[in-house]
Parts: sequence; C-alpha cells; structure tokens
Amino acid sequence: MVRQVTQAGTTALILAAFLYAGGAGAHGKVSMEEDSCVRRVGDSMVHLSAYQPQFEASAQYCMEIPQVGDTYLVVDLVDQALREMPVGMKIVKGDSETGNETVSLMLPRLHPDGVLRGETNLDQGIYTVIISADGMPPMRYQYALRVQMINYANVFRTAILPLIGILLLSFLGYKLMKSKRMQAWRASRRS
Repeated sequence: MVRQVTQAGTTALILAAFLYAGGAGAHGKVSMEEDSCVRRVGDSMVHLSAYQPQFEASAQYCMEIPQVGDTYLVVDLVDQALREMPVGMKIVKGDSETGNETVSLMLPRLHPDGVLRGETNLDQGIYTVIISADGMPPMRYQYALRVQMINYANVFRTAILPLIGILLLSFLGYKLMKSKRMQAWRASRRS
C-alpha cells in the first residue's frame, strides 16, 4: 500500500512539474530571440515596453496591460539600420488596422538614439500597436495589447498545480479510506 501511494505521488508530482513548466512565461531575463516583446522583419528587430508608473513605478509590460489609463510605450529600435530611416507608431483600438479607431499616431521620423517614446490613454479592451519603418523595403511590426482583461491561459497555468495537488490528495484519501487495513482498523474500533 505504501509503495502504491509513493508511486502515485511521484507520478503526480512529475506530471504537475511537466504541466507547470510551460507557465514560466517571462519578459525579464530572456534572450532577445525568446522575448515575446520582440518583433522581427528580416534581420531587423524592435522591442516594445509599456509602463504605467502611476500604478507601479518599476513594472514593465508588453502585451498584457493591467490597468486602464495613461500608458507610456517605448519602442527600442534594436538594429542600427532602423535608426537611419523614418519610423512611426500608430495605436488603434481593435485587433486590426482597418475599420478601427486610431487612438494615437506618431508620424514617421528619424530616431538616431534608437528609441520611440509615446504616451496614450488606454481603456479596457484590445489594441494594436503598429510600428512602421519607411525604408527600402518598408517594414511593419505589430503588437496586440490587452488592457485590463483576464488572460484565462495564465489563470489556468497558475491554478493547475494547486488543482492537481487537491485532486491527488483526494485520490490518496479515497484509496486510504477504501484500503483493507483501514477497514480492518475501523472494524476493530467498533468492536
């Protein structure tokens, strides 16, 4: 019985570790190739960071913006070639550029320091940030922003480990209650 419980517990822990490892999505200390805030066109890359210092001064966001309100967007032009051509930024409400309301527009211009800075006020919903470079060939980078919306995938990833633990404990309790030793122990107590 003890061996079966140990095997079941080990299997459940391995399964939980395997499932939970996918939830380690990060923005902080990852390489540029693995960073979800980087967009690539050919050999050129841009990196988007969003800030809301009025809520949390040191927090940096990418595509999940936690609060509505003033949001500072910073686009790093990673490649030198992008710094030598006009680059602009457009923010539209919705999931595509056509047929949606333009919230903010930064006309294309040179950014020799490699940084585009913009500020906008975002309401709850989905927005698209479009970064366009007027070079040869012209380049276009796109980010989808979710403002103050529940990301059910993250909620699921966060809840899966405790849920597996509860299910495992329930299963082990059930097995223990149905074991012959437990039934014999209960019968001996009644006599």
